[in-house]
Amino acid sequence: MSAPQSTAPLSGGKLALGTIAVSLAMFMNVLDSSIANVAIPTISGDLGVSVDEGTWVITIFAAANAVSIPLTGWLTQRFGQVKLFVTSILLFVLASWLCGMAPNLPTLLAARILQGVVAGPLAPLSQALLLGSWPKQKSSTALALWSMTALIGPIAGPSLGGWITYDYNWSWIFYINVPVGLFAAAVTWFIYRDRESATRRMPIDGVGLILLVVWVASLQIMLDKGKDLAWFDSPLIVTLAIVALVGFAFFVVWELTEKNPVVDIRLFSQRNFAGGTISISVAYGMFFGTLVLLPQWMQGYLGYRAVDSGLTTAPLGIFAVVLTPIIGRILPRSDPRYIATLAFIGFAAVFLMRTQFYTDVSHWDLVLPTLLQGIPMAMFFVPLTSIILSGLPPEKIPAAAGLSNFARTFCGAVGTSLIGNAWNDRTILHHVRLTEQASVTNPAFMQSVESARQSLHVSTDAAYGLFNFSVDAQAAVMGLNDIFYISAFIFIAIIPLIWITRPSKSSADSSNTAGAH
Repeated sequence: MSAPQSTAPLSGGKLALGTIAVSLAMFMNVLDSSIANVAIPTISGDLGVSVDEGTWVITIFAAANAVSIPLTGWLTQRFGQVKLFVTSILLFVLASWLCGMAPNLPTLLAARILQGVVAGPLAPLSQALLLGSWPKQKSSTALALWSMTALIGPIAGPSLGGWITYDYNWSWIFYINVPVGLFAAAVTWFIYRDRESATRRMPIDGVGLILLVVWVASLQIMLDKGKDLAWFDSPLIVTLAIVALVGFAFFVVWELTEKNPVVDIRLFSQRNFAGGTISISVAYGMFFGTLVLLPQWMQGYLGYRAVDSGLTTAPLGIFAVVLTPIIGRILPRSDPRYIATLAFIGFAAVFLMRTQFYTDVSHWDLVLPTLLQGIPMAMFFVPLTSIILSGLPPEKIPAAAGLSNFARTFCGAVGTSLIGNAWNDRTILHHVRLTEQASVTNPAFMQSVESARQSLHVSTDAAYGLFNFSVDAQAAVMGLNDIFYISAFIFIAIIPLIWITRPSKSSADSSNTAGAH
């Protein structure tokens, strides 16, 4: 996405106010991808659904957002950057209000789909408007501000969501977007309305868009409902799998032959784009999926309130915000592959630390790995973005940024579903193993039950209940540790993808002209 070339940079108060307004819109978008994480158990309880069904609130937003991102380029050329950006903010405000008003899960999910769709243009256009606002020689400063805004979300989202959910009502995690969005839209229009980009009528790849929606929606629903419907024992799951597979195959063939594809798949023929996009997408899927999982475990098995789990995960972004500008200065003088490799090793080390969790784990043992995870986060986005965009001609950069954004966002939704299902399966497996000897015919087991009954002065049924609760908690943490082991292995396993790339010397400069966070 390019900033308008015919307009001079802003200065003084207009530059400051414009930067704040555009950044607020970006912050609002990023915040909504994480603010609901800690509120899922509360939302699920209030709406009378399971936590697994409540997780749809997160995954369906991410999937809808991913589908809409590739449309940003066409919509910008059709309506202009400023009109599209302001309209997206206002529609996001409307969708947020509808989310807060939702009386049941289907209504909430419909509003979240709308919210995800209209949020698609916010990230790339906020970046484009900022780059057009600042002098060219200070574009790195503009991008640093943009990146820091994107990274503050993981800090503010969980803690703010937990506080609002606990002290007020979960609806307010959506209502807070209303005043913020209206302010951002009003100020943006006031400052940027005379800086509109040129527009022209462009054909839209309608068939490609329909195929994209079909296979993404089918795959996401299959992943989210598979566990509840016993996977491939269900005709619905089998049908969804076939539709997703066939839809994806037709989508790939169509996009490869379409003159103006909605997603330019040909970019994957570029080794830098392919290696960088696949690695950043898989890594983000693991990162985001586990980020959703942790609050559920803390609230479900450790007795944490929503606000407590939010504050526990909040330190994630501290090092990320502090170190990102430093990494930005180091990158032009170094090979981004080394920095990205260190990031993946750092992620693996953090996940290995988490494999030591246990049922009465201390608060500090929960906070420390989350705090340290901010270090590889700072070394994660910028170098891989640099690799993805290196060697591409300028006219290909907007399409590359859009496609890498789509892949990363979609993998975040898929990762959340897969990791949630894997945790459930591993928990069930460990529960079965832990209770193999729990039988009335086992004298040792019956003796332990009797001992618990006498020491706690409870009935035999209550003693059985306490035993089962203890086994549930132990199985859950063992399943969680399995997920962390697998995550650490995957981060190490995808490092070779970084090294199939050969970023050019100017790769860092490419990221300063069009990032793809």
